[in-house]
Amino acid sequence: MALRIWVVLILLFLFIPIGLILVYAFNSSNIQTWPIPGFTTKWFAATWEDPDVRSALELSLRAGLIATGLALVLGSCAAFAIHRMTFFGRDVVSLLFILPLALPGIVTGMALNSFFRFEGLPLSTWTIVIGHTTFCIVVVYNNVLARLRRTQGSLIEAAMDLGANGFQTFRDVTLPLIATAVVAGAMLAFALSFDEVIVTYFTAGAQNTLPLWIFGAIRLGQRLPEVNVVVSFVILVTIVPVIVAARLTGGSGAARTQAGR
Repeated sequence: MALRIWVVLILLFLFIPIGLILVYAFNSSNIQTWPIPGFTTKWFAATWEDPDVRSALELSLRAGLIATGLALVLGSCAAFAIHRMTFFGRDVVSLLFILPLALPGIVTGMALNSFFRFEGLPLSTWTIVIGHTTFCIVVVYNNVLARLRRTQGSLIEAAMDLGANGFQTFRDVTLPLIATAVVAGAMLAFALSFDEVIVTYFTAGAQNTLPLWIFGAIRLGQRLPEVNVVVSFVILVTIVPVIVAARLTGGSGAARTQAGR
């Protein structure tokens, strides 16, 4: 009973601030006081009519989708290479793939900013994409590699023994086995990219993604009702892919593939 109470207290400590943000998004007053005087949805319309918010949302979506696409290709290829190839230093290479996610964001951001300035590259959407891809690759790589390690190599060998070429084996056997892991990795990568602040701060230049817009508005103490609406939206966009990814990776791809056959 004591452990259960302790777990509940920790969860309340973690999620009460998030709940307050969601409540303040419907606050009828532009002053954040408690208890709130009333509820309204006017701030949602006002936020959507703000051109700065729409521009930041567009940039966040564009950078997140491109970074996720690049991470899917690069992370999946890296996972296949590490899983199927045996070479000297494979464990070290695998560690290096995971390292960008373990490093503090400020280290990655400063390193990328220094590299771009050294090469004379102007900060743009593509520099944001490059920065986000560095840690999105890790998420896809981990998901795909974990699923590959759980799959039975005999299924692939059986397909090749029956005359399937490399592409057919990948299409009919390997891809169905890892499909949920790939989708889950993509969703987690997009969620990480969409709410990233530190790396984006060093790679965005004068542009604003939604998290940077939130950071700037809070720092200046301006448009706090709109900030609550945007924060609520970012929370929902981040949480939904994480929940779906957790559901997808909870089952066995092999079991679903065999059932489908």
